[in-house]
Amino acid sequence: MEGFEMINAGLWSILPPLIAIGLALITKEVYSSLIVGVFSGMLIYNFMTGGTVLQAVTMVPQMMAEQIGGNGTMILFLSMLGAVVVVITMAGGSRAYGNWAAKRIKSPTGAKLFTGLLGALIFIDDYFNCLTVGTVMRPVTDKFGISREKLAYFIDATAAPVCIIAPISSWAVAVAGYMGEGAGFDAFIQAIPYNLYALLTLAMVLYLCLTNFDFGLMKKAQEEAAARMEAVREEEDNSADFDGIRVSPNGKVYDLLVPILVLIVVSILGMAYVGGFFSGEMGFIEAIGENPTMGLTLGSFAALVTALVLYIPRRLMTFREFMEGVCQGVKSMVPAIMILVLAWSLSSVCRYMIGTGPFVSGVVESSGISLSLLPAFVFVIAAFLSFSMGTAWGTFGILLPIVIAVCSGEHGAAMLIPSMGATLAGSVFGDHCSPISDTTILSSAGAKCDHISHVSTQIPYATFVAALCFTGYLLSGFVKNPWIVLVICLILMLAAFRVIERKQKNVSGETEGQ
Repeated sequence: MEGFEMINAGLWSILPPLIAIGLALITKEVYSSLIVGVFSGMLIYNFMTGGTVLQAVTMVPQMMAEQIGGNGTMILFLSMLGAVVVVITMAGGSRAYGNWAAKRIKSPTGAKLFTGLLGALIFIDDYFNCLTVGTVMRPVTDKFGISREKLAYFIDATAAPVCIIAPISSWAVAVAGYMGEGAGFDAFIQAIPYNLYALLTLAMVLYLCLTNFDFGLMKKAQEEAAARMEAVREEEDNSADFDGIRVSPNGKVYDLLVPILVLIVVSILGMAYVGGFFSGEMGFIEAIGENPTMGLTLGSFAALVTALVLYIPRRLMTFREFMEGVCQGVKSMVPAIMILVLAWSLSSVCRYMIGTGPFVSGVVESSGISLSLLPAFVFVIAAFLSFSMGTAWGTFGILLPIVIAVCSGEHGAAMLIPSMGATLAGSVFGDHCSPISDTTILSSAGAKCDHISHVSTQIPYATFVAALCFTGYLLSGFVKNPWIVLVICLILMLAAFRVIERKQKNVSGETEGQ
C-alpha cells in the first residue's frame, strides 16, 4: 500500500488470513469473511504503528481501490470474457455445442475425460484455463449429471497444476526469473519430476475420469447432482430466454468454437506482442510471461468483435440485443470480481504491510533441520504460506531465494532441485485449497458453482494428494531418483483408493442390511 512501510508483526501476521478462511468455512459466506480478514490486518498494522481504529476503517476501502487500479487489466479481461460467454449463449452456440457433444460423448466418463483433456491442453495461463474450460464443458457435464463441484475440481486441478509443469507458460517464466536467466529455466525443467503435487493431482484426475470413484463431500455432491442437473437441463431446454434476453434457436456449433478459437489464438499472440517477441526484444517463452493479463485482454476483445461480426449479419440477434448481452456478461462477473478484489486486498495486507511472508520464511531459515528432510519441510511451509495468502506466485517468490541460499553450500547442492520442486508443489497445493486464491475463485466462477461448496469438496481431494506428496518428499531426501519416488507415490495412491472403495462398500452393505 503506497505510503506505508511493512512492519514485522510476528505471529500476528498469520491471523488475518486465518480469520478470513475460518469465517468463510464456518459461515459459508465469503464476502464478509474477506472484509473482516482485511480489517483485522489493518487493525494489527495500526495498533503496532500507533494508529487508530478509524484509520484502520478508512484504510480498507483505500486498499480495495488500489487493488482495483493495480489489477484493472485483469478486471477488464474478466468483464469482457463474461460478455463473450453471454453473447455466445444468446446466439445459441452453447446450446448447439451441448447438443452436438452429447450426441458424440456417450457417457459421463467421456464427458469427464474431455474436460480433463481440455484443461490439460490450455496450459498457457491458469486464469484463461479456469474460465474457458468451464464455459465450453459446463453444458456437457450438466447433461451427464456431473456435479458443478466436480467440474470445478477438474478445472482447478488442471489449471495451476498443469501451468506449473508446462515449460511454455506464464508460471514457468515467473519461476525461472527467480532463479536467474538461463540457469533458471534449466532448473525449472529439472524440477518438474520433483513437482509431485502437480503430477499426482493430474494422475488423480485421470483416475476419477475413468471411474465412478468419489469420497467425502464430493461423493455427497455427486449423488445429489443427477436429480438437480436433470431439473436444470429441463429448464434450459424448455426455455427460450437467458436472464430475460432471447436465445436464438438457430445457433450452430461454430458460433461457440470460432470466438473461443479467436480468444485462444489472439491471447497467445497478444502475450507475445505485449512481451516484445515480435520486436525481437525477447524470446517467445519470456515474452508470454512478461504481461500475460494484457494478452488475455486483447484476446477477449478480439473474441467479442468476432462474435459481433459472426452473429449480427446472420440475424441471430440484433445489435441492441448484442449490447444487452455484453452488459449482462459484465454483470455476471461482478461476484467473482468482488471476491478477487477482496482476496487481493487481504493478500497485499499480508505481503506488504504486516510481513506474513518474512515471518514464515524466517521460520524456514531458523529451523536448522537436516538437509535430507528439507524438501518435506519446505513443502509444508510453502503449503501453509500459500494457503494463508492465497497466492502461489507470492509464495514461491518468497521461498525460492531462501531455498537457493540454504542449498548453496557444497553439501546442500544435491538438495536444490528436490527442494525447488517441493517449494513449487507446496505453493500450488496451498493455492489449490485456499478460499481466497484467485484460481480457486475463478474455477468456481467457470463452473458456476457455489464458491464455498467448491472449496469444501476440493480440500479432501487436495489434502489426500498432499499427504502422498509429503511421504514422497521424505523419500526424496534419501532416494535420489525422482521417478522412483513418483512410482512409489502412484502405487500408494492406488492402494489408498482400493481401501477407501472397500470401506465404502462395507458401509453401503451395512446400511442396506439395516
